[in-house]
Amino acid sequence: MRTSLLVCVTLLHSAFGFLDKQPSYISTCQIKNNPNFSNCSTHSVQGLFDEIPKGIPEIGLEPLDPLKVDKIKILQGGGGAVTVNASLTNVTVIGFGHTKVVHNTVDNKTYDFHTKLHLDRLRIDGNYELLGRILVIPLRGKGACWFDAKDLEIYAKSDVKLIKHDGFHFFNISAVHVKFSIGGLKLHMGNLFDGIKTLEDSTNAYLNANWRPVAESLNPILSKTIEDIMIDILKKVFDNTPADFFLSDLDKI
Repeated sequence: MRTSLLVCVTLLHSAFGFLDKQPSYISTCQIKNNPNFSNCSTHSVQGLFDEIPKGIPEIGLEPLDPLKVDKIKILQGGGGAVTVNASLTNVTVIGFGHTKVVHNTVDNKTYDFHTKLHLDRLRIDGNYELLGRILVIPLRGKGACWFDAKDLEIYAKSDVKLIKHDGFHFFNISAVHVKFSIGGLKLHMGNLFDGIKTLEDSTNAYLNANWRPVAESLNPILSKTIEDIMIDILKKVFDNTPADFFLSDLDKI
């Protein structure tokens, strides 16, 4: 199977300096010899996730709920339940503003983040172009679409290296690996099959009635979409926010 994905997210419009004073929404934890570290870290990251959707103007981070995505291009083939050549444009993502951090910890040797998140709802609206197959359904169309998922459980592992410059440590995030599950999915694609209404309605009804296997078949695509969005957001935050604000004893590790 070959899967490729291009996500273009516009979040930062100009160069900004890093934060040199600790903001009130970041709590500092001690990582070494601290049995309560995971609780402290979870609370600290929750404070950050509560702030991120509002935007952080000091580092040029735009408000993220709703999140605007210029383009998502999807190419998946080579067998399996999904063969898709598709793109989404003028995409709006709603839901990140209500992210609950269930658990977060930092490996005290590699500095990798291990994070479990819960979203009550994640909705994606945009314009699509599609040629392919999902389950047994051949699909062809171009028009407006939306996807509405509920009860998302997301586990993310972020690959991190600790670097130091300008007298501060920083978390340098190189990749984010995501696994997730959802408790429900509704979707609609307009103008399927050149606007043949009976085929469009019956196809959307079939996909909604079989949302669970549809969600499972789309898992690699959706996981990669979440990974690319998350790394874009997290790099903009952690490239410009000293790790010392989160961990007080980095020099002692």
